[in-house]
Amino acid sequence: MTAYKQPVSVLVVVHTPQLQVLLLERAAHAGYWQSVTGSREAGEALLDTARRELAEETGIRTSPGELQDWQLSKRYEIFAEWRHRYAPGVLHNTEHVFSLQVAAVQAVSLAPGEHLDYCWLPWREAAAKCFSWSNRDALLMLPERASLAKR
Repeated sequence: MTAYKQPVSVLVVVHTPQLQVLLLERAAHAGYWQSVTGSREAGEALLDTARRELAEETGIRTSPGELQDWQLSKRYEIFAEWRHRYAPGVLHNTEHVFSLQVAAVQAVSLAPGEHLDYCWLPWREAAAKCFSWSNRDALLMLPERASLAKR
């Protein structure tokens, strides 16, 4: 039996106080840059999905209170080339946005086979480099979201 991915995922924006943003380059698509992303597994809470994906893709481990849940989700059409990962007839995914502020730019440990490289960029440059419109839109909201988190 094939285990299909759930059409529910997280996007985790990792940034510094100066709004330097971590981007990862997809292994399957050189030149496709994104924030940390991943699908929910079984009955996993979205916060747990975000923490798991962050650790798997970057080596950054967090406690539950360190991630900011933006209480924001976007529904989008799944790229045709990735639909085979989902049950037949599933065409859309709902992505939930989280963020993590780290003290400074840091080295990360990439997931072998999942990402080729990483970079830290100012938030506007990072937004322009993302292949995903939902990732780009989240990065464009970062200054407002980061200032709200300080309150």
